[in-house]
Amino acid sequence: MSLRDTNLQKLEAGTFDVLVLGGGINGAVSAAALASGGARVALFDRGDFACATSQESSNLAWGGIKYLESLEFGLVRKLCRSRNALIESHPSTVQEIRFFTVRPPRFRHGLWKLLAGAWLYWIMGSLFTRRPRLLTAGDLAREEPIVNPEQADGGLEYSDAFLHDNDARFVWTFIRSALDHGCAAVNYVESLGASRGADGLWRCRARDVVTGRELEVVARVLVNACGPFADRQNERSGVRTDARHVFSKGIHLVVERLTPSRRVLTFFADDGRMFFVIPMGPRSVIGTTDTRVEEPETEVTDEDRRFVLDNINKRLRLARPLTEADIIAERCGVRPLAVSGGAEGSDWIQMSRKHVVEVSESEAHVTIFGGKLTDCVNVGEEVAGHVARLGVSLPHRAQSWHGEPPGAMREAFLHQAELMGLDAMTSTRSSEPLSTRLWRRYGTRAFELLESIRREPRMVEVLIEGAEYIRAEIDLAARSEMVTKLEDFLRRRSKIALVLRRDELRNAPGLEEACKRFFGADAKVRLDEYFDDTAS
Repeated sequence: MSLRDTNLQKLEAGTFDVLVLGGGINGAVSAAALASGGARVALFDRGDFACATSQESSNLAWGGIKYLESLEFGLVRKLCRSRNALIESHPSTVQEIRFFTVRPPRFRHGLWKLLAGAWLYWIMGSLFTRRPRLLTAGDLAREEPIVNPEQADGGLEYSDAFLHDNDARFVWTFIRSALDHGCAAVNYVESLGASRGADGLWRCRARDVVTGRELEVVARVLVNACGPFADRQNERSGVRTDARHVFSKGIHLVVERLTPSRRVLTFFADDGRMFFVIPMGPRSVIGTTDTRVEEPETEVTDEDRRFVLDNINKRLRLARPLTEADIIAERCGVRPLAVSGGAEGSDWIQMSRKHVVEVSESEAHVTIFGGKLTDCVNVGEEVAGHVARLGVSLPHRAQSWHGEPPGAMREAFLHQAELMGLDAMTSTRSSEPLSTRLWRRYGTRAFELLESIRREPRMVEVLIEGAEYIRAEIDLAARSEMVTKLEDFLRRRSKIALVLRRDELRNAPGLEEACKRFFGADAKVRLDEYFDDTAS
């Protein structure tokens, strides 16, 4: 029986302490914190884990330097501390990276004012990262000759952090942590609404999207972590809140790598907001937009593409301008922004991305609004605190529920990898040694990969060229990562669909084998389903 089928059975087995609706970053950290604390937790999402906002971010864990302009010093301090904690607890995944910020001529802030802001940011971040420095026009020309000198009269360099893999993979680490601590987490299960009975228990009607079968899940406390769909879920369940969401659409375009340097190029776009070129393995990610939209469902428009391409072509010296033909993949999602009452915010671009957790003690109900990936651990801790006050016992609350395994485990893995000559088996086209990559992606489960390779040496072979995934990883994902559709693996457990063009992926010799390992006799159906969906 698959992991998903096993957890589906658990959903209907008795009463849970907490039901978490939504498998994005807020739901994942809530479930991980609660399950690790000793609560009996269920979680499900109507799609795959991290299939909405949590897979469409800039892949940055940053302290919110832009909020200095709106004088939100408390928020900046909090986000900086959260960023530092993520770097410390997830050193293989969340890593410091330099931001190369270019100041355009006649910009609203002078160069020295920007540098002063960067120093203030560094100090508010407890001097945790490398110190900022001023960049002259000569520095820019020498260190990043790709920058158009007509669009720059200097700049500054400072540090923040980025996700080495991708945002959805990062969310999965918390889902996996929740599973390891007994959480019944299932993807592709849709909430049809919940109600609280006279006995004080929540009963949520749900539907298995894969089979169509309906089920009922019972819990003492309900946590709505549905991200941009939280308002709809509350309306469906008859829950009223003071806070609500408004939406900002952001898009990114993935293109061939524009610069060999491992840094983020930061510009000020024509609308005045920060605009990035972010490294992602062999590719560059450019964007983002900030467009007010009324609904969470959205898509990339021709206008969005023109905005991103026009801005980047203006600010870089390229052999030829980037066009739509250069786009390898697109990322598009909404930022759910928390507002209270009738407040909308006078300056759309400057609206804060801080989270709001609203609790109804009389209804034993929690809703999470807004938030940033950087602040995710705080969200988990805050939700756990609220749930404890609602009467759920968390006897192991002090136990750590996030972060990488202890350093001794990492050293033991690297020692075993060295003894078996693992890094010598790394593909010549790989961007990093196998031992580094496998530990970062799988932690202690990487020991299973070593054993798989020992038993069958061909398991170390790259299955999909250009994707840096070996056979042993595909087998592990098939067993333990609840890959229900091919997109779950290609887009969220990995970033393969973001770095390979669709035609390259379709023609990849190993893709069919990967499908067989994931889906057995249903491999062709799932393969056709994926390419039919991505074509539409």
